[in-house]
Amino acid sequence: MIPKPLAQSLPSTADLPCSDDTPVDNEDQNLLPNLLLLLLTTIWADRFDWYFGVDMAVYHTTGISPKVPVVPDAFLSVGVERKKGGKSRRSYATWEENDIVPIFVLEMVSHTPRDEYDEKLDAYARLGVLYYLVYNPEFWQRDRHQPFELYKLANGAYRLQIGEPYWMPEVGLGIGRHLGQIGGLPQEILTWYDPQGNRYLSAEERAEQERSRAEQERSRAEQEQRQRERLETYLRSQGIDPNQLPS
Repeated sequence: MIPKPLAQSLPSTADLPCSDDTPVDNEDQNLLPNLLLLLLTTIWADRFDWYFGVDMAVYHTTGISPKVPVVPDAFLSVGVERKKGGKSRRSYATWEENDIVPIFVLEMVSHTPRDEYDEKLDAYARLGVLYYLVYNPEFWQRDRHQPFELYKLANGAYRLQIGEPYWMPEVGLGIGRHLGQIGGLPQEILTWYDPQGNRYLSAEERAEQERSRAEQERSRAEQEQRQRERLETYLRSQGIDPNQLPS
């Protein structure tokens, strides 16, 4: 908890930059976090106690200055308003969020390394982020790491976790990779999983699943109708009225 005199001297998010204005190296740095956000709005559609930020400044008091933020590619906070005061956030300041820090942070490694494995790891540990995911599908060999590395904070230090998808009980979600279809093209994405390790389907996938189920039901009904018609034709060929069969 921030002491009251210090909290009163901290700036408002209305007066702070909303990002660090660092341009992204590739389109996936915007696409993949937003896919996670879009899916979460359906998984937790009935919940209003969470916030998922994409490329947004997170201001805190554990760094060199409360005016110097960390800017993850994405983060999730639980126990905060979806819309703060009914309005969209420009940035996220922990002292305006009842000192609730993100419980999950995502950093995507791109062509230009940004200290994901050292300085940012230390910064998120000091901040108290419980889960820190480094996603590095292209340059993991260059960086001598794995493409998917999820760290959990324990006793002030991060420990690499094993298993994928990985279930995060404190979050109530699993996270992992999936080879999906984006705009008709195959692409690996990050996505959410349930406690049994089943992938949550997107709205489009659920609609397609329903269409497929309806088509299978229609095909089954048509097949049964054809079988009845063939049986009736056969009975009539044998001089039997199918409408006069004993019950």
